[in-house]
Amino acid sequence: MPALPAPVSRRPIHTRNIRFEGFLRDDGLWDIDCELHDSKSEPTEMRERGLLPPGEPIHLLRVRLTLDDSLTIRAVETAAVNAPFAECQLPAAAPMQKLVGLTMGPGWRKAIDGAIGGVAGCTHLRELVFNGATAAFQMIPHHRAKQRGQADDRTPDGKPPFYMGQCMTWAFDGPVVQRIAPMFYRPK
Repeated sequence: MPALPAPVSRRPIHTRNIRFEGFLRDDGLWDIDCELHDSKSEPTEMRERGLLPPGEPIHLLRVRLTLDDSLTIRAVETAAVNAPFAECQLPAAAPMQKLVGLTMGPGWRKAIDGAIGGVAGCTHLRELVFNGATAAFQMIPHHRAKQRGQADDRTPDGKPPFYMGQCMTWAFDGPVVQRIAPMFYRPK
């Protein structure tokens, strides 16, 4: 993959790092640990936290989603290590419990918005939870298929895997599906 073209002269101002880590628990459930870290490259005056030095987190938020094999959320834990306001600390955790029982899959964004959208929850925690689904999709089905001795392109019921038809690379009429999973290939 080619690199981006050289940029014009510039200086860093803001950095957002988002990280997801997936774990298989000893009880057979799965944990997705999600983290969002925002910082500035210059000293930043915060209304309630005072002057922050460069690199000090404006946001350092963590979410742990515990899932079962069907990608249903069984538990949610949150931590606001750093946030702009004291109100970001505790109140954000309670609404997150509305996610318990929801299943990641089609309509996931709408389900999140229904549970913790708008002023019912925290924008940044919603972002983590939404994108945490992609980490779950990368981890759980692949690991379970590997345990069954199956390739990722075969599901136990013979249907295409969830990711086919959801990305230009995995288009049913595309060369990757034709090459990797010809049983699901559908020419134009």
